[in-house]
Amino acid sequence: MKRRDFVLKSGMAAAGLAAAPTYLASCSSGPRFQISLAEWSLHRALQGKMLDNLEFPVKAKRDFGITAIEYVSTFFSDYVADPKYVAELKRISDYHGVKNLLIMVDGEGDLGEPTNEGRIKVAENHIKWVDAAQALGCHSIRVNAGGGGTPEEHSANVILGLRLLCGYAQTKHINIIVENHGGHSSNGVWLSNVIKSVKMPNIGTLPDFGNFNISETEKYDRYKGVQELMPFAKGVSGKSYDFDKDGNETTIDFVRMIKIVKKSGYRGYIDVEYEGNNYTEEEGIMLTKKLLERLI
Repeated sequence: MKRRDFVLKSGMAAAGLAAAPTYLASCSSGPRFQISLAEWSLHRALQGKMLDNLEFPVKAKRDFGITAIEYVSTFFSDYVADPKYVAELKRISDYHGVKNLLIMVDGEGDLGEPTNEGRIKVAENHIKWVDAAQALGCHSIRVNAGGGGTPEEHSANVILGLRLLCGYAQTKHINIIVENHGGHSSNGVWLSNVIKSVKMPNIGTLPDFGNFNISETEKYDRYKGVQELMPFAKGVSGKSYDFDKDGNETTIDFVRMIKIVKKSGYRGYIDVEYEGNNYTEEEGIMLTKKLLERLI
């Protein structure tokens, strides 16, 4: 069967299992909170070729004492279809005792494409990342709920696109999680309604503390948004930008955010995702890690 046909048919078939209890292994078991490292925290080093994706698991443990990591697709998009590369990445992470949690996928198109053909194509583009996530032992890939039109049109289209992708990912025991990442997805009510409407056992969210810009002129209340997205969370992104002399984040009230996360009943990883400019990437990562350790 053509891969595209399989995406479509598996998505339609899996939609019929919406009411069934999930068979996917929980990604939020064990200790209540653990700390992971988002690869985007080192994006300047990776983009400047000072660090390679294969070195990321080693650096996470050696330099920061973090043994769970979250990849970004753009840092190995040229190699994701190479099973030898993916196997080597798994070997390195296993050897160093580092757990692969998820892949943040960008640049593969909008799941809210307005046509069925367009949505199938975008779902097809994500297949290689679902396969790579499975091979690496990840629990999820993070996708973007992009698309156009009115909020209602966009919602209807992205629900269909997510169902297609969830259908394929379900056959690989991989979750599809959506981040608040700009546009309508940064509206907590909108994204929550999308997730509920997909009605698939392997759909979820990745609430990010920082990404609540709906447009250049419209922002969504970040605390309200995280609270709205936490019931569906299969990961949490502890985005940070800047710190005061006491190690407190000055852009985001981390105390308030962690209270929201705790109150939701979430159990799982909170990642370090430093995105500031006033510290080196290494300094920012350690400041964020120490703050999270103090609060959780």
